[in-house]
Amino acid sequence: MSKQTVRIENISIENLKNVKYGYLNFENKRKNYKASILGLYGQNGSGKTALIDALQLLKFALSGKAIPSKYANYVNVDSEKSTLTYQFLVCDEEVKYDIWYQFSLRKAEDNDSIDTEDSNSAQPHIRVEIYDEILSYGFTNKEEKLRKSALIDTRSEEIFVPKTKFVELVGNDKSQNMNLLVTKRLTQATSRSFIFSREMINVFRKNCKNEVYINLINHLNWFGVRELFVIDTESIGLISLNSLPLSFKYSSKGTDTAGSLVLPLDRPALIPEEAYDVVDKIIQNMNIVLEQLVPGLTISIVDLGAALLKNGSIGKQIQIMSLKNSRSIPFCYESEGIKKIVSILQLLIAVYNNASVTVAVDELDGGIFEYLLGELLKIISEKGKGQLIFTSHNLRPLETIDKGFVAFTTTNPEMRYIRMGNVKGTNNLRDFYYRDIVLGEQSEQVYNHTNNFEIALAFREAGEAIGS
Repeated sequence: MSKQTVRIENISIENLKNVKYGYLNFENKRKNYKASILGLYGQNGSGKTALIDALQLLKFALSGKAIPSKYANYVNVDSEKSTLTYQFLVCDEEVKYDIWYQFSLRKAEDNDSIDTEDSNSAQPHIRVEIYDEILSYGFTNKEEKLRKSALIDTRSEEIFVPKTKFVELVGNDKSQNMNLLVTKRLTQATSRSFIFSREMINVFRKNCKNEVYINLINHLNWFGVRELFVIDTESIGLISLNSLPLSFKYSSKGTDTAGSLVLPLDRPALIPEEAYDVVDKIIQNMNIVLEQLVPGLTISIVDLGAALLKNGSIGKQIQIMSLKNSRSIPFCYESEGIKKIVSILQLLIAVYNNASVTVAVDELDGGIFEYLLGELLKIISEKGKGQLIFTSHNLRPLETIDKGFVAFTTTNPEMRYIRMGNVKGTNNLRDFYYRDIVLGEQSEQVYNHTNNFEIALAFREAGEAIGS
């Protein structure tokens, strides 16, 4: 796995939330950088979070995990389905593979699960179905470039087509094929990807005779499980509830550890005994960078002793502490900005050092001092190796990172994302963006203008209504 890197090259979003159509290429076409950075900017409600949601859906699909039912309501209200298409670049020594993965989502009633909270009416639960999955590929090496070719196309009453690829991937066992038809229906009913379901992955690994095909499937699955991290506002919102969502990817002595923990801050956290060493090593690793970001600050964990977990196994109670100016205090008393930095810091370290790690963060700027944010992104973009995708309202990074790393939302739901055109090397992108808000010089409008007089009048009318 370590010899092969996976990177998302572009994404196409159709009918997801308020994005009827949006396309983003994550490559910086201005300059050649090792890192792939994309910062998405725009006014509130213009489709920034939809990009993060699309990447979260990708992680669910590639990991073979069930997509939460809330995503059923993310299908655009004027459409019956959402369709998402992702293009990847997979580099394996001297060969580069282009991979395309596409699927659709739709809302469905889960008639097997009835909401009985309302005694007067039993309402069926809503679930999301993932269907019409297509996995295609093409590759380049020193000698040739092949055209795009479908590897797995599930848009068929059969298990999948093309038939030739099916035989190479699965074989011709009739009893097995009957089971796969059942699996295809089951994964749709349980909101899971069929191609990347545990059942299909096991069949591919057992029967596939083509090393290239199984490697591509394995690496996309590995990428989804171990190398793609999505931090949404729901996760960050836990900080205000006195919890610390800690996401990490950590390698030590040939052992790769990745995942996430949610640690309560207002009381001792109870974690599995085997997780203690992992958390301790992660915190020690983060401290190397943390005390440079926030001079003199480090964190530590205090072992408060053994306790039983709910399953009866032995766990450890720990308390996260903050150490600054030779004084130790519970970490819960630190600012939300510090907590936000600590929550994602291990992933930023992974992005800086690992070309195959992709991290997507919604509202990266929340609680972080704007000067620090700008410098942090500049360092990662110029010297990092991985892929960082973020949304932000803070415009400071527009002055510190290369212009090719920035995209903007528009007011047009049919063309939701654009790159700024006619930007000269001497232009300050922040000032350029403000100018376009006022003058509207791009092909698409980037801001729905507000009227200060009407806003002031609305405040007055609202006040009078309360007074009456």
